Amino acid sequence: MAGNSKRKGAIRKSGTKKGQTVGSGGQRRRGLEARGATPKAVDRPYHAAHKRAKATTKPAGGRGGPRAKDDGPEYVLGRNPVVECLRAGVPATALYIATNSEPDDRVAEAVRMAGDAGISILEVGKPELDRLSTNGLHQGIALQVPEYQYAHPDDLMAEAKASGTPPLLVALDNITDPRNLGAVIRSVAAFGGHGVLIPARRSASVTAVAWRTSAGAAARLPVARATNLTRTLKDWAESGAQLVGLDADGDVTLDDYDGSGPTVIVVGSEGKGLSRLVRESCDSILSIPMAGDVESLNASVAAGVVLAEFARQRRR
Repeated sequence: MAGNSKRKGAIRKSGTKKGQTVGSGGQRRRGLEARGATPKAVDRPYHAAHKRAKATTKPAGGRGGPRAKDDGPEYVLGRNPVVECLRAGVPATALYIATNSEPDDRVAEAVRMAGDAGISILEVGKPELDRLSTNGLHQGIALQVPEYQYAHPDDLMAEAKASGTPPLLVALDNITDPRNLGAVIRSVAAFGGHGVLIPARRSASVTAVAWRTSAGAAARLPVARATNLTRTLKDWAESGAQLVGLDADGDVTLDDYDGSGPTVIVVGSEGKGLSRLVRESCDSILSIPMAGDVESLNASVAAGVVLAEFARQRRR
């Protein structure tokens, strides 16, 4: 019988010739709500302009330049990751919600925060979100994050010197996990560092994953990308900075090192460590005293420990 629908939001209407009908359950009201500014056509993954731009994208020219696959917007998928990014203040450009998806508190919070931040909110079909993910695990929601704008290494050092405190920078070598990069960015910001340097090749870049792991610090802390990491480190050393590489077999321990002056902490991966040329460029190789049988620390953890100690020395 009409009007007996068990669907949430169903109502009875009487007094019409056609008899009782089922209400929209609030769908019409939500359809009239403001969705924010519409992104440009090239920024909408389902639009023909976006597909044409993606098809015509060619690898960037020049030796050591960024790879084409790193260009363009990133997408954070899943309800919890999207909410975490919005809470952290990630500068997103659009929030995509699958049509007819089952809403919950996380989706409602994401829509509210996106609306408050002026982020465009768009309803798209599930197939469009499927194309943004490799496994289809998007839970009916996606957040578009624009391509990160890297600083120039020379500008990064110049701004650090102009800050009024001795430069404190972190350079990463062979760090390919964006979560490690995001964690290092967060630690540098927490302990008063001035920025992070990464190589343009064979390195994690500031993707949506790194944005989320940094807890928003990537929006406040500059990250520079060097075409040649070794050459950039040598230039920084000539400008007066001490290059300190981290390694378990260092020639000096953290307890004995003075990091209160202009310092660049050079961090390698837990497995490969520092590459040969980068290691040879360092003025000192620093080890972290550890108790027990632990041989090494995760790269981001090691960077955080050293940053905390140098920050303590600078407070004195």
